[in-house]
Amino acid sequence: METDNVLWDNIILGDQEAYRELYDTSADMLFRYGLRYVQDTALIKDCIQDLFLDLYHYRRNLSPKVNIRFYLLRSFRRKIHLAVKKYAIANRLETADYFSITYEPDVEQQRIAAEQQQEMLRILTRELNDLPARQKEVLFLKFNCELSYEEVAGIMKISVPTCRTLAYRAFRQLRSSMEKVPVLPLLILLMSWLSQKNN
Repeated sequence: METDNVLWDNIILGDQEAYRELYDTSADMLFRYGLRYVQDTALIKDCIQDLFLDLYHYRRNLSPKVNIRFYLLRSFRRKIHLAVKKYAIANRLETADYFSITYEPDVEQQRIAAEQQQEMLRILTRELNDLPARQKEVLFLKFNCELSYEEVAGIMKISVPTCRTLAYRAFRQLRSSMEKVPVLPLLILLMSWLSQKNN
């Protein structure tokens, strides 16, 4: 996207307005992603601030042609993983693969959505959280963050075939556990829910 290229060029030049715009358009997405790993909102905000500080300090080393969303998510994921690991070590906790998905409809969604669909979404949330962490993360990045399989694979440091396999297995497991729901409605339900910006 041309506007993204211009924005990134201005980031490299150290334009404060460009940094403000990038933060305003990206912070919520990064925060939502961080919540999938840890519920400590202060830690998530610290990681976001660290990411933007690094972006400013190392701006001259930035590649001039990048997919901004991909770059931010990949860099943020690395920071969140390190922060969670440090927190676990400091508090003598065991680290494990963790990725949560929540369903919290806003007032407008509650008003519009039928009661039956709300219940279906709650069931879907429960079934999603029974999936392995990596499968949940693939679905979140693919549909909530609107990334390609290639970009998801790059962020998670896995191969594209592995990424596709994780998505396929996730949907197959959901299909099996929600067998009373016909395939097409389940697919529509899954895609529309994962695409909701508040999740």
